[in-house]
Amino acid sequence: MAASSYSCCSSCPYVILVCLNFSLFVLSAVSLAPTIIIKSPPTSVGWALVMVSSISIFSSFLGFYSRLTHFCFVTHVTLLFTSLTAQFLAVLTLYTKEKSTLSLLKSPRDPREAMALVRLECGVFIVMFVMQICVLCLSYGANWGRVTEYEQEMKTSRVAEEPINAKELENMKIDIQV
Repeated sequence: MAASSYSCCSSCPYVILVCLNFSLFVLSAVSLAPTIIIKSPPTSVGWALVMVSSISIFSSFLGFYSRLTHFCFVTHVTLLFTSLTAQFLAVLTLYTKEKSTLSLLKSPRDPREAMALVRLECGVFIVMFVMQICVLCLSYGANWGRVTEYEQEMKTSRVAEEPINAKELENMKIDIQV
C-alpha cells in the first residue's frame, strides 16, 4: 500500500506539469491574437511580441514532449529560461512604456481599442510568466525526484551484487586451495 501511495505522489507533479504546459500552450496561442489584431502585418515591435509567444509555444510543446519521453532536462530548462526572459522583457516594455509601444505598433485602430489590446497582451504575458515559473519549479522538483529514484535503484543493485561477489570470492579461494 505504501508503494501505491508513493507512486501516486510521485506522479502528481507530472500531472500538474502536463496541465500547466497545456495551459501555457493555449495562452501562448491566444497571445498571438492581440498582436495580429492591432496591426496586420505586424511592425518590428509586433514581430518581437510574436516571437515571445512563439518561444512560449515551443517551450510548452517541448514540456509535453520531455514528459512523455524523458527528453533532455537541460534543453527544456534552457528554453524555459529563454521564454521567461522574453516574457519579462515584453511585460516590462508593454507595462512601463504603453504609449511609446502603442506608437511603435502603428495601429490603424481606435486608440482606446489599441490600448485595450496592448493591456490584454500585457496581462496574458504576466499570467504566462507566473505559470512558467511554476513549470520551472515543478520541473526541477520532478527531475530531482527522478534522480533520487535512480540513485536508490543504483544503491539497491549494488547491494544485490555484493553477496554474489562475496560468493564468487569464496569459490575462487576454494578453487585455489584445491
